Amino acid sequence: MRLQQKLSSDFYTRPDVVTIARDLIGKYFFSSFDGVLTGGMVVETEAYSGTSDAACHAHLGRRTKRTQIMYEQGGVAYVYLIYGIYSLFNIVTNAEGTADAVLIRAIEPIEGIEEMRLRRGLAKVEPRLTAGPGLVTQALGISTQHNGTQLSGSEIWFEDRGMLVPEDQIIAGPRVGVAYAGADALLPWRFSLKGSRWVSKANPKYPQ
Repeated sequence: MRLQQKLSSDFYTRPDVVTIARDLIGKYFFSSFDGVLTGGMVVETEAYSGTSDAACHAHLGRRTKRTQIMYEQGGVAYVYLIYGIYSLFNIVTNAEGTADAVLIRAIEPIEGIEEMRLRRGLAKVEPRLTAGPGLVTQALGISTQHNGTQLSGSEIWFEDRGMLVPEDQIIAGPRVGVAYAGADALLPWRFSLKGSRWVSKANPKYPQ
């Protein structure tokens, strides 16, 4: 029997998005569509804060059709398209009216690996399966149609499986592809699991 404990709304509605992004390392990210379960352990995240972060889509309270979902209460999905190709998956955090979010950049696959390989069009299982935010969503069958999905439901969710990651095993560094944000681009708000082969080979230009 697969033990699971879904993350509760209390996890997502905490006020510090950076802490949430760090705490997500070692949690588990799953999707289930048409009875097909896929997912794995989160090994890389990035935090974004609408209040003061120039790299955030909702910087200084910006509200657009795309960013409106970021102002919902924490615990919903914010999925947007980049370069017309990649759907990137973010968790909206904090209280309603505050636009914070965590980008899921990479997972270590554990469930439905064969299905993920087929979705990615790969001949074998390798880091390109899920080592990058656009790759994770493709492997898990997530697209912009899942924007706004409640993470308490049965399609997309996160679990705590009791994995305790020591602080010295979490690497903090600058985020990827946000040079336009000036000084905020240097904030150490990207977190990854030390030594994991599933962490993205982050290109500073491209977030895949």
